[in-house]
Amino acid sequence: MLNYRPAFVVVLFLLLTSCGAFFNQPYEQERARIGEASPVTNRLKEFPLPQEPVVAGVYNFKDQTGQYKAVENGSTFSTAVSQGGTTMLIKALEDSKWFTVIERENLGNLLNERNIIRSTRDEYRKNKNPNEPTLPALLYAGVLLEGGVISYDTNIITGGAGARYLGIGSSTQYRQDRITVYLRAVSTSTGKILKTVYISKTILSQAVSATLFKYVKYQRLLETEIGFTKNEPVQLAMKEAIEKAVENLIIEGIKDKIWLPRLSEESTAKLIEDFDAEKEEAISTELYERFLTEKRGDYAVTAALGTSLINGDLPSPQPEFNSKIGVKRALNPYLNLGFTYNKFNLENKEVLNEGFMSFDLNLEYSVLPYDKLTPYLFFGIGTNASNYFKAIDPKVQVGLGLEYLINESIGIYAYGEHNLVFSDEVDGVVSGDIDDMFYRFGVGVNIYLSKPATKFNQRKEFRKLEKAELKATKKENRRQMQEKIKALRQSKKNN
Repeated sequence: MLNYRPAFVVVLFLLLTSCGAFFNQPYEQERARIGEASPVTNRLKEFPLPQEPVVAGVYNFKDQTGQYKAVENGSTFSTAVSQGGTTMLIKALEDSKWFTVIERENLGNLLNERNIIRSTRDEYRKNKNPNEPTLPALLYAGVLLEGGVISYDTNIITGGAGARYLGIGSSTQYRQDRITVYLRAVSTSTGKILKTVYISKTILSQAVSATLFKYVKYQRLLETEIGFTKNEPVQLAMKEAIEKAVENLIIEGIKDKIWLPRLSEESTAKLIEDFDAEKEEAISTELYERFLTEKRGDYAVTAALGTSLINGDLPSPQPEFNSKIGVKRALNPYLNLGFTYNKFNLENKEVLNEGFMSFDLNLEYSVLPYDKLTPYLFFGIGTNASNYFKAIDPKVQVGLGLEYLINESIGIYAYGEHNLVFSDEVDGVVSGDIDDMFYRFGVGVNIYLSKPATKFNQRKEFRKLEKAELKATKKENRRQMQEKIKALRQSKKNN
């Protein structure tokens, strides 16, 4: 009987990774509901109030991409992004409570209606009530908010995975798009552009499917298919990007004292500090969410275990034990200087098995120093000595490795290196024109003794100290209060 367990496990894993949407399908018609709120919406609603709201006008916040929705076959006249950017921006401004928004998108309709009201009142005042009040004047904007959706990039990341075993298979695919908006504040009195902000938001689409194609009996074919697709709504992504732009515009204005919040100086400084930390993190992040900040400290100790293999004049080389310990110092994010002591054996079957040691000085180049997982290359010079220093020979070594950073202090790595000794007597036999050489392979651990001195990490350390100080203060206040209560109880008892 065939074993279907591997196929079943593969299918089950791929299905369960994104089964939430499948098991929440709308099997019956849904009623109208209030629109979804994003995390930025909640932050805007809880944002500190201004000392005085800014009267703002929004004429048009439009789609400037000119893109139409992409389809696999044929063409479509549906736009890639919503054309309701102005309405979304006005709603975000209202939620923030920092702006008194006045109607400007359909100003012609407003003026026509006011003319109707004015003419009607004039007629009524002439015939019945000469004391009818005049129509109040329109508010004028102190600030105009301009901008729009300037980019919609499709398929900036695509990928997937799948497997099939004995007619049973499953696959998953994903795609990521990106929308970008710009928002600027313009002074109506001078025409000066006060602030400009730029926000991007990714849009994720996922598809999962499973198939079964199997002969259950002779000439009886069973074929089934199940799957679903989950697309993040472009409208919600656009809404969140606009809300984030409004939030950033407010904080940038506070930072430059264009407008002021109803907060103490300490709270305002904390708000700006949090914003600067977020901005620094954004600046240090590349397009594909790669956080470009130093992750490794300047000093580290290293240790590794592995095997060594000789390549000399004798036949039948055998792998033998290899170990090393050492230290390394970062010269910059890409280059490290390391010194190691290595203890290892070299063996040719039934001919040679001798212990050696070496002292190596290496220059190491990290290919991706800002990532947790990075390949690295190294080369250097060293000395190769047999046990009890019977012979000491100079050598050069070159190698490559792969390191993964588990946390800020510990990284694990695997490496392989080629050692060329300037002697043909390592194995005790002199033969030919080529010097002896050997290889070393191993896995090890780097323990970083310091954290990278970036502003981001310094701010994190400051926050930790600040929280610890606050916690200690609360603890001390609680202790003093308990002592006061205890003294009061004792006083009442004595009385």
